[in-house]
This record gives sequence, structure tokens and C-alpha cells, in this order.
Amino acid sequence: GLWGALTAVSPQDWEQRQEEDTLLIERILLLVRNVLHVPPDPAEEQQGVDGDASVHDRVLWALHISGMDDLLKFLASAQVEQQWALHVLEIISLMFRDQSPEELAALGQGTAGAEHGEDTRELETLRQRELAEKRARALQRPSRHSRFGGSYVLQGLKSIGDRDVVFHKGLHNLKSYSHDLGKEPRRVPRRRQAA
Repeated sequence: GLWGALTAVSPQDWEQRQEEDTLLIERILLLVRNVLHVPPDPAEEQQGVDGDASVHDRVLWALHISGMDDLLKFLASAQVEQQWALHVLEIISLMFRDQSPEELAALGQGTAGAEHGEDTRELETLRQRELAEKRARALQRPSRHSRFGGSYVLQGLKSIGDRDVVFHKGLHNLKSYSHDLGKEPRRVPRRRQAA
């Protein structure tokens, strides 16, 4: 009844809530705190099998099933619900009563370390695969074309000396060959240009 009453109220309706609703929320939070505050009974804990969950763990599981943990997270993070911050803090500290900080930190690091190691292995596998694909593409690609088109000797056409002309352009440019190829044209001053 009380769990349903608290979880049934949506966050939007809480802004228009009445005084009775505020009192009900406070009573429910105090009830949860008091239930979690009950110390463990050593005689009852020893009767169970080693693998059995303790009473405290079963209470925490019941809170999780009812959705109370989500409601506590909402109350802790909502800016307008700061009046419940101390109640929520006390409930959370009682939830972790049986665990030592070292165990909780080691548990978190173990999980994070395992996930980090798995992510690293997966990234390394992807990187190796990408390098292999890049090498395969490089082998399939034809070699880069050289801009050097070759050198040809033009027989029967003498250069400045007694040797034949050596032509360094492609053969398709041979038709436009002249001795002045590659030289800048001589600039004639404007006053000396023909009319």
C-alpha cells in the first residue's frame, strides 16, 4: 500500500502536492530507514545455509523489486527535492551497512578492470584487422605512375655540340618540338614593337 502510494505519484504531480502528500512521503522514507536500521540477529543468520541471502539482503532485494531504489535516486538527484536529502543519505548509508568501503572499491575496480581489458583486446583486434586490410589494399593497388616519360634521342637533329638532340618529353609532344622548347620568349619593349 505505502510502496504503491509513493511510486504512483509522478514527478510532475509532486509540484502540486498537498501537505498530506509531503507527510506521507516523509513517513515512508522514515519507515524505510527504520526497516534498514534493524540490526542483524546472529542466531537467525547462523541457522541458514551459507549460500542463503541475509535478511538485510532480502530487504534490499524487495526495495529493488518495488522500484524504491529508483525513487531514492530521483529524490537524491532532483533539485526541487533537496528537503529529503538527509533521509535519502541515511537510507543509502544503511543499505551499504554490511559492506566495507575496501570491498566495494575492489568490486568496482575488478569489474571495471575486466571490462577495460576486454575493450583493449577488442580494440587491438580491430586495429590488427584494419592494418591487414590496408596492407592488402596496398598490394592490390597498381604502383604509382611515374611522371618520367623517358628520354629519346632524335637522330639526324644536332644539338649545340656534335651530338644528337636528347628529347625528355613524351613522344606525343614530338610534333611541337623546337630548339626553343622550354625557353622563355624574349620580351621586346613596347616602344620597339612593330606597329
